[in-house]
Amino acid sequence: MNKGRIASIDIFRALTMLLMIFVNDFWTLHDIPSWLEHAAAGEDRLGFSDIIFPAFLFIVGLSIPFAIDARFRKGQSRIQVFIHILQRSAALVIMGFFMVNLENFHPGVPRYLKAVWEVLMVTAFLLIWNNYKNPGWTKKIPVIYLQLAGFLLLVVLAITYKGGMPGDPQWMKTHWWGILGLIGWAYLLCALVYLLAGARIWLIMPIWIILYVLNVQEFTGLPWTSSPVRLVVSASNHALVMSGVLASVFYKKLNESGRIKLFISLLMILATISLLYGFAARPEWGISKIRATPSWTAICAGISLAFFAGMYWIADIRNRTGWARFMMPAGRSTLTCYLVPYIIYPTLGSLIMMIPASLAGGIIGLIKSMIFALLVVWITGLLEKINIRLKI
Repeated sequence: MNKGRIASIDIFRALTMLLMIFVNDFWTLHDIPSWLEHAAAGEDRLGFSDIIFPAFLFIVGLSIPFAIDARFRKGQSRIQVFIHILQRSAALVIMGFFMVNLENFHPGVPRYLKAVWEVLMVTAFLLIWNNYKNPGWTKKIPVIYLQLAGFLLLVVLAITYKGGMPGDPQWMKTHWWGILGLIGWAYLLCALVYLLAGARIWLIMPIWIILYVLNVQEFTGLPWTSSPVRLVVSASNHALVMSGVLASVFYKKLNESGRIKLFISLLMILATISLLYGFAARPEWGISKIRATPSWTAICAGISLAFFAGMYWIADIRNRTGWARFMMPAGRSTLTCYLVPYIIYPTLGSLIMMIPASLAGGIIGLIKSMIFALLVVWITGLLEKINIRLKI
């Protein structure tokens, strides 16, 4: 195990991204079990797809203490780390903003133009935020030129964008922040909290609880305000990320004091508390990912804490990591892996639509989507070998 890093985090991240690609492909399927899909906004239930994104938010939180401490060990100042946090958050929010508007194109725009716009969008992201530290194919072109080309491409895409509906055309706007945008805002708050509080449990834990309270008041309001307080996005996102931060802070403290054997027990205690609270809150607001209810937030945090405890026991205590080697590109180049389908779908969209219905439904369809997810991970590994890997 590397200093300041635990293998189970990388494996958990890789597995979560693999499953995210898998469930995101369900739109190509039909007649699959409802328990695998997202629950509708008015439903009080938890589909398998509803636990994937919160698990990723939890993993973002797990990584924050290790990433920030690593920068301090490299000699970076608090201001330098602060600037890095802002840059990383801005990158995620910008990408999320463009991807949300991709979903809201004007219906009159030809499908092929939307496909071209989508591919160029991902190309711009790669040009701007690729990891250029390993020379490879980029050594003949100054990095600043590549990044400038990416920014200019985004400007052109923004200028040419057309959204809205017939009779009401609109330009790009925040319909919602998108998956990456939600991650960006939640990362910003929780990373700044850790930057200021450090690994002080007596500071981190109250903030964790406050974020859960803020999630509740999004539904009940506060006595002294006319409308609920919102931290740009739902406090649900912040609470899930902070759950990961709290878990890593406990790891650091127990490791430093030589009591690391207590870590799994502590994770299970936190998981139990989260699950009990989540189910206790269910009668009041129900379980809903779309509405980001307190019950959904706490139950998903509990599931993530318990699953992480299992991963830690397998990967770090039993040292069983070989089984996960096939999916590790998704753990190393997670953002790249997430974006690969945004190249595949528009370029091979016609072929995807030609898949016989018999191969896109039921068990066979699910196998098809898992093969697709594994293919995306494999492509991500190939991109790594030619130094195409987003790093923000």
